[in-house]
Amino acid sequence: MSTTTSTSSAAQQQRSVLRTLLGTGAGNAVEWYDWAVYATFASFIASQLFSPADPSSAFLMTLAVFAVGFIARPIGGFLFGIIGDKVGRKASMTLSVALASVGSLAIALTPSYESIGAGASLMLVAARLVQGLAHGGELPSAQTYLSEMAPPERRGLWSSLIYVSGTTGILFGTLLGAVLSTVLSPEHMASFGWRIPFALGALFGLVALLMRSRMEESTVFEGGKKNQSTDQPKLLADMAKHWRQALQVIGLTVGLTVVYYVWGVSTPAYAINVLGIDAKGALWAGVVANLVFIAALPLWGRLSDRIGRRPVLFISAAGTFACYFPAGALLQDSPVQLALAMSMMLVFIAGFASIGPAVYAELFPTSVRTIGVAVPYAICVAAFGGTAAYLQAGFETWFGQAGRGYFGIYALALLLVTVLTALTIKETRGKDLHEE
Repeated sequence: MSTTTSTSSAAQQQRSVLRTLLGTGAGNAVEWYDWAVYATFASFIASQLFSPADPSSAFLMTLAVFAVGFIARPIGGFLFGIIGDKVGRKASMTLSVALASVGSLAIALTPSYESIGAGASLMLVAARLVQGLAHGGELPSAQTYLSEMAPPERRGLWSSLIYVSGTTGILFGTLLGAVLSTVLSPEHMASFGWRIPFALGALFGLVALLMRSRMEESTVFEGGKKNQSTDQPKLLADMAKHWRQALQVIGLTVGLTVVYYVWGVSTPAYAINVLGIDAKGALWAGVVANLVFIAALPLWGRLSDRIGRRPVLFISAAGTFACYFPAGALLQDSPVQLALAMSMMLVFIAGFASIGPAVYAELFPTSVRTIGVAVPYAICVAAFGGTAAYLQAGFETWFGQAGRGYFGIYALALLLVTVLTALTIKETRGKDLHEE
């Protein structure tokens, strides 16, 4: 009897773990797909939703809207952070994926500039703001939830699921772009092909919504809620007490968010519009590089569970720093060179990306873990990650060939901030998140 009970309990636990991993991963993949597919199809959006009179200006405006979407992320981080820390991690994650799908559907249905003029651009801005609100809440909520559900000794490995699933979403969008560019003519891609990924994003969101509704709440959150006393400080006051950790989140994020958005998300679009690489070749190069990134993530996560978070952070930042200009020198006019350059950078960026969720969660107590990460993280990504693609293209437009070097100096200066911040954090490998 006891053996049967034990077997049944183990099976239930296994199903719970599977729901946790699939629900978190699927929803996160959809959110990242919705968010990043915009950058992948930026050249097509520019030709359809902005004035065709000046193609270069239209492309820069499209990237500017990409940056504008980041403005809503801190607001989303604040709102969903409150939901996550007061109502529950599951509720915050479920609402965020629903909102992201609404934004994706709106972009798919936006009329062209030829049909309604500047109204098309305004509708695009509104849709991106909705998606920014959702994404500002999704990532911190998912990071917190997964870190709290993970076994302490394997939290680094589990946290790598955030970028594995997210990059899978980006990869699917890039692969879809490569396939559509292969099977559709340029005229068909410009007229309706670029809308297909956004319509699919709305459909995928419904599936992720269903999966997340079946997930269990974080046990750490439930335990912390039971232990709350009636005279506990209010959320904002409690958050203010952890200002040092909030600054550490910003410092750790600032350098890596710039290099990630440049090398992991927007480089194919940059290669198409600035370097003149054909769209099909550039998108396939992005697929190859992101496969390399996905393969590297769990390896870094496991390594951090063995040697600690700080060594992995230092190796990742130092490797990214050392390879930045050599990888940039590879960017010429060949898809093969593009794939090699992106892969080189993403292998090292994966070190930070894999364990970032665990490091952030280990900085804060349960009562403010979601909002404590969400607000500073969203502010940092909005200010630096959101403007990275625009500045990368803009520097080369404004300063010619030298602009690439200027942008590189800017990125490396921010990476140095990340390295210095890593020196200020304590080693938290294996920390019990039930402890306040």
